[in-house]
Amino acid sequence: MTDPRPKRPARPTSQPGNKPGPKAGGRPGPKAAGKGRGAPDTHTPTTQRLFFALPVPADVTPALVAAQGKLRGNWRSVPAEQMHVTLAYLPAVPLGRVDDLKKLGTRLFTDAAPLDLKLRGTGYFPNEGSPRVWFVKVEAEGLNELAAALRAEIQALGLSTDDLPFKAHVTLARKKGPAPRVPPILFPEHWTAGSAGLHRSILRKTGPIHETVSTFRLRGTPATPAPATEPAPDEAIQETP
Repeated sequence: MTDPRPKRPARPTSQPGNKPGPKAGGRPGPKAAGKGRGAPDTHTPTTQRLFFALPVPADVTPALVAAQGKLRGNWRSVPAEQMHVTLAYLPAVPLGRVDDLKKLGTRLFTDAAPLDLKLRGTGYFPNEGSPRVWFVKVEAEGLNELAAALRAEIQALGLSTDDLPFKAHVTLARKKGPAPRVPPILFPEHWTAGSAGLHRSILRKTGPIHETVSTFRLRGTPATPAPATEPAPDEAIQETP
């Protein structure tokens, strides 16, 4: 007895090299390279963030690291190996001008004398409201003059530095959200800076990282201070009765 039901047509077999297309309403296939989320970033930067700085030596950083232990909340401490005194910050240096800065550093710092740096008290920037930076002040005879000469030479090359006035300091921590302040701390530490460096700053989600581009020795001779003289009789300080 024959089956009265019609037979279904046979399913066509796929040919080698022919892939079935996407189902209606299904997910599209992989996107072309370079398009869509997750594609590799092929952007090549044309400038770099660079800065000249004096390093903080390893025998000084332990006191600063100990102070960082007082931080609470959203503060992010600067690693000890990245602590420095910035002399000049250049936010956008064309890649082809880095060698010019190396030559400038060699010429300027070779004639500069080593500096006797002293740490002072901590401070905040900005000082009012919610600060973003916690730092410790630095003082040294000749430091302001060295920074001013360096910035003038950079601008003579046609390169730009930041517009902030020079205030010698070591950054201890940064933050973005609310966090309590640490009471003022005074540091007695001091050191002789015998070298400077040109560094590259690379931004990361966890904070900037620094790469050394070049190092320069401070080989100049310290200026001899003028001998003290006794004031003339009419210039002597008079005691108040």
